[in-house]
Amino acid sequence: MSLLVYNVLKREKMPFEPLYEGRVNMYVCGPTVYDDAHLGHAKNYVSFDIINRYLRFLGYDVLYVQNITDVGHLLDTGEDRILRKARQAASTPMQIVETFTRSYFEDMDALKVLRPDISPRASAHIPEQIQMIETLIQKGYAYEVDGNVYFSVQSYPEFGKLSNRRVEEQEAGTREAVRSDKRHPADFALWKKADPEHILRWPSPWGEGFPGWHIECSAMARKYLGDTFDIHGGGIDNIFPHNECEIAQSEACNDAEFARYWLLVGSLMVPDEFGNPVKMSKSLGNFYTIKDALALYRPEVIRAFIASGHYSNPITFSTQALEDAQTGWKRMYTAVHFLRERMRFAPESDEGNSILETVRQTRQQFLDAMNDDFNTPNALAALYALTREVNDMLYSNTTIGRNVLVAINDAYTELGGNILGVVPEQTVNCNPEREADLIRFLVQMRRDARKARNFQLADQIRDELAKRGVTIIDPTNEESFWYV
Repeated sequence: MSLLVYNVLKREKMPFEPLYEGRVNMYVCGPTVYDDAHLGHAKNYVSFDIINRYLRFLGYDVLYVQNITDVGHLLDTGEDRILRKARQAASTPMQIVETFTRSYFEDMDALKVLRPDISPRASAHIPEQIQMIETLIQKGYAYEVDGNVYFSVQSYPEFGKLSNRRVEEQEAGTREAVRSDKRHPADFALWKKADPEHILRWPSPWGEGFPGWHIECSAMARKYLGDTFDIHGGGIDNIFPHNECEIAQSEACNDAEFARYWLLVGSLMVPDEFGNPVKMSKSLGNFYTIKDALALYRPEVIRAFIASGHYSNPITFSTQALEDAQTGWKRMYTAVHFLRERMRFAPESDEGNSILETVRQTRQQFLDAMNDDFNTPNALAALYALTREVNDMLYSNTTIGRNVLVAINDAYTELGGNILGVVPEQTVNCNPEREADLIRFLVQMRRDARKARNFQLADQIRDELAKRGVTIIDPTNEESFWYV
């Protein structure tokens, strides 16, 4: 089965065919760095991390670009978010940017999100943005009024094709104060004239000012990925105006298709006081930071919670939802831990290989799910179903050869680890009952090794048990053991 993706631009699920064979160029709208990232950001960037991981698993050479917005993202009042934070903190804008950029990457690293190949900053690409704006003015798609430059939406007939909004239906405003100098209320800012007290400002052909929010993504995507690239990602809440404006200004400037596939992530929702789900956001004050969540849950649990819903759908956050995710994940994690412990002492054989057909079927179910628009809920369910079979095998009296155990572990590592990021490379015991089962298993294995006069293996197992606080005594009649 080839990879199918739901292309928001075409409003259909379709085969994924990159522009260049074997290569995928992907741009994802990154964070505005003015505060700590919250779990809504985690849903977005963990989702694209899994997409990135799976594309690489399929053998694609992925160039993943994710920007850092450090200027131009305005509140509805027209005030820059970073400037407001700097004023509140009695700090400078670049101190705020540096502090929360580092914080963002710390959170992503903790969540085991692979770093993008390129993380360009808006403030470092002012010349590229100015160049695009100049081209748009020359082509008649933009106009300047008293130091402000606006894109004329009426000059671009396809404006609204991503969000399916008509220009005449759109309201003025959208992240900036309505200005009377616009020709049309829906026209959006490419360049803003800086007021005397505005700190973030650069020289331009239209006077000192700063770029609008939307132009940065167009300029940086063009610089690193070209006029046309494969995948544009982001949150569904930014489909309008941000993504819509990106398409219009990019295609008007470049005379070429912008992004071929649009993959947008559903929001993380939180119940309000009446129990109705609303989007998690800083403006509503209903957010939980990633740092707070990581203080209570392992990163793999948070990833499992996010993977339990399809990336394009909203999911509702609650402590119970995270607890449920932890329960399912912990059952799998403990099975993997016990599996890896048994691998160390199992005989080199293929005994118990009847389960390998289940492993093969699980792998196919997993890949079928991921090829169906990155359906992580079904992929995760396949791993959980395998875990039930593995547990039955591990706690039976059947001898399992090391070759079989290795094959099972390889499946967990490849599918659950390399792709979903929910199975860590190293495991430690987190279930006392299972630890007792493992100790009994090791004691029995040592007894069998001694009977077979394999004293080297018996000594190896004795040393392992000692590390676990178990002392073995070998009396003349029968072996015994106790904890110390």
